[in-house]
Amino acid sequence: MQEKGTISIHTENIFPIIKKFLYSDHEIFLRELTSNAVDATQKIKRLASLGEYKGELGDLTIDVSVDKKKKTITISDKGIGMTADEIKKYINQIAFSGATEFVEKYKDKGDEQQIIGHFGLGFYSAFMVAKQVEIQTLSYQEGAEPAAWLCDGNTEFEIKTSKKKERGTDIILHIADDSEEFLEEHRIQGILDKYSKFLPVPIRFGQKDRQVEDGEDKDGKKKWKTVKEDNIINNPEPLWAKSPSELKDEDYLEFYKELYPFSEEPLFWIHLNVDYPFNLTGILYFPKLKKDFEVQRNKIQLYSRQVFITDEVKDIVPDFLQLLHGVIDSPDIPLNVSRSYLQSDSNVKKINGYITKKVADKLGDLFKKDRPSYEQKWSDIGVFVKYGMISEEKFEEKAKDFTLVKNVEGKFFNIEEYKTEVATNQTNKDKSVVFLYTTDEEKQHSYLETAKKRSYDVLVLDGPVDSHFINHVEQKYEGVTLKRVDADVIDKLIDKDEKKESVLSDAEKEKVSAAFKKAIGDDKNNVTVEPMATDDMPVTITLPEFIRRMRDMQAQGGGGPMMFGEMPLNLAVSVNANHAFTRKIVEAESEEDQIALAKQAYDWALLSQGMLSGKNLTNFINRSVELAVK
Repeated sequence: MQEKGTISIHTENIFPIIKKFLYSDHEIFLRELTSNAVDATQKIKRLASLGEYKGELGDLTIDVSVDKKKKTITISDKGIGMTADEIKKYINQIAFSGATEFVEKYKDKGDEQQIIGHFGLGFYSAFMVAKQVEIQTLSYQEGAEPAAWLCDGNTEFEIKTSKKKERGTDIILHIADDSEEFLEEHRIQGILDKYSKFLPVPIRFGQKDRQVEDGEDKDGKKKWKTVKEDNIINNPEPLWAKSPSELKDEDYLEFYKELYPFSEEPLFWIHLNVDYPFNLTGILYFPKLKKDFEVQRNKIQLYSRQVFITDEVKDIVPDFLQLLHGVIDSPDIPLNVSRSYLQSDSNVKKINGYITKKVADKLGDLFKKDRPSYEQKWSDIGVFVKYGMISEEKFEEKAKDFTLVKNVEGKFFNIEEYKTEVATNQTNKDKSVVFLYTTDEEKQHSYLETAKKRSYDVLVLDGPVDSHFINHVEQKYEGVTLKRVDADVIDKLIDKDEKKESVLSDAEKEKVSAAFKKAIGDDKNNVTVEPMATDDMPVTITLPEFIRRMRDMQAQGGGGPMMFGEMPLNLAVSVNANHAFTRKIVEAESEEDQIALAKQAYDWALLSQGMLSGKNLTNFINRSVELAVK
């Protein structure tokens, strides 16, 4: 048998176009060819189980081998094989019709992210690295003749009789000069580890060394020797493909270590297992988060029938859950022709919704069944939950019961519980319940102490999404306002319309105000002299809540209508008219002394906010020493 022919297509120079547009990453040729070998192997197993193949299955391990001298890579399976007619049908016609459609539709657009639906194209990824591709195959069918197919990257091919004696297919790639990196064993091993780690049929890549015990030496110490063993690169039965009922916690933890060898143990996990209206399996782990949670992304691996596809899962998994780790496997996720990009369709939306629901249900169960344990984990899972509350309405509906806030005493509440907790003492004149919060207990310590004197409760909101979470709470919970504890003097933060009398006359207030304005020397700062409690600080410096909140959001990547980082601070300087130090300023002998005392009080306030540094700090220290020895 010998036949030569031309592949029936209209585009003459198709292979360079495939090489340029079809696959952006050349290494995935090996993923495609090993996946095809797995498909062929699973088909023979299926035929045998149905009684349609009565021969011995034998060892079904797929072999990948490299021959540096011949400059070849060979992928061998013992699957169903092909006849010459099947080669013509599946290789020359079906696969190439897909390639033709791709080229005709997208050659002018340069858009490699479009779907075709003909995965037979996977075979032609071989031509990205090979100058010639050879197929040696023998069908499982009785009396079938072995066949060979050769093509050198043009539209011409040759089919002839092969010498192959065993059932299955060998794909032999004669590697092109510009792709010789793929003849390095470590390169092939890396690709197999990446894409084929969990393929459902054993994949062998040569042999590897293993140390085994070899008796004892004369001192009674163990001896070791090196033996060769098959280098099986994959685990054909990964954990997510098993039933949750047959697994223990130890199994999930071991699998996590297999996926992420250098990570801390996860907090808990969710086993996904659904077969209607779409097929989806997987395991999602809740990791211990670091503050910089951006570095945690791209840890969920997407598989299709145990073939690794990508770790870019932004359409499949809601944004707030991309901080999770683990595996999702679904044959129902539509991919573009290079399998590198997800295509948005109704199944993707359904899967997205299913995952959101499963996560919400899991968190709700943990909260109800063991609230103390849930609270212990809150510092790690809080960012997921708050992020989800902000970004996913369906999640928010369930999550409001188990979304917690913590106060400076370390007690936890959900929002409704906290509203009830503080309503009696922290309701302002407009009947709004005011939640006071701190973003930094150390820096804002003096303000916390002032709040404590009023028996006000203060929340700790110092997480990476808390500036956005604060806005969300105000929008969703009627009659609730959040104010940072240093956003104003305490009696204005929770304004109960209680009038305080000033011990200063209007003329004395004017004198104090003038002294502070000259001491500060900045017209942008707003100075007020107002009655406060005698034990409040002589001067309080605050940044208006709206401006400060916008600055916080921008610092956390939330942007804002203006570049607040470049704006002057516009501080509010509130002078306590009833403090003994203010009386001292009024009674100072000269204007110069008044200004010096005002400057000192202003610098105290700056110092308490961590805003005094450099030359200003040096001047303050020197002035303090001079005042102390007067």
